[in-house]
Amino acid sequence: MGRVSDKVAIVSGAGSGIGRATALLLAEEGARLVVADVAEDSGEATVEQIRALGGEAIFVRTDVTQDADCANLVAAALARYERLDIAFNNAGIVGYPLLTAEYGTANWQRVIDVNLTGVFNCMTHEIPAMKQTGGGSIVNTASIMGLLGAVGGSAYCAAKHGVIGLTKAASLEYGRNGIRVNAVCPGYVETPMTVGDDSIFPSRKLQDGIGRAAIRRMATPAEVGEMVVWLSSDRASYITGASFPVDGGVTAG
Repeated sequence: MGRVSDKVAIVSGAGSGIGRATALLLAEEGARLVVADVAEDSGEATVEQIRALGGEAIFVRTDVTQDADCANLVAAALARYERLDIAFNNAGIVGYPLLTAEYGTANWQRVIDVNLTGVFNCMTHEIPAMKQTGGGSIVNTASIMGLLGAVGGSAYCAAKHGVIGLTKAASLEYGRNGIRVNAVCPGYVETPMTVGDDSIFPSRKLQDGIGRAAIRRMATPAEVGEMVVWLSSDRASYITGASFPVDGGVTAG
């Protein structure tokens, strides 16, 4: 028996990186998946990988900035599986590295809309679904930049600090309903966002991040996913309202 056998899980931003790795780990541990991403080809590819492992999954195209899309995502999970036990609200973007006074309202709003409002939009539909079936586990992707500051990262830092605050508030509101709400705070992770062709991170910044870690390397997406799977399982049954750095020790110093 896997750690999340027979549970139903939604993973947003599951087309690549941490989202895809976590979806695959959840499937390996027995969960049935609802894969969500704004990129259809990438999301469908994740579903195919899950099915190749012998798992069960469907894809629902979801733009988390749109409340109607998030409502449709949860409705699709209930229509297919009749319950929702796990939600990993992971969809996110970095945004351009600009100083605060140079950032501009449009850039700011886009980062906030995806990284913070997107989590809120998903939760407002996931929570009622979980209440109907006796509870569940929600894990939100924050960041070490939700615990620290960063030059050129005002919008990203603000959004990720907000995710941690949202996580804490919801954990207090819905613990009595059997719903646990936690956050993971990844450090530097080998994803398309950080090391891919479209990465906005200069190699110097990545090397600096690695140098700040006690474990002198970047994380793999699956290493973050392992924390998400544990938090989603009954083995973390008394854990709620917490934010867990998965950063190789960056925030320890």
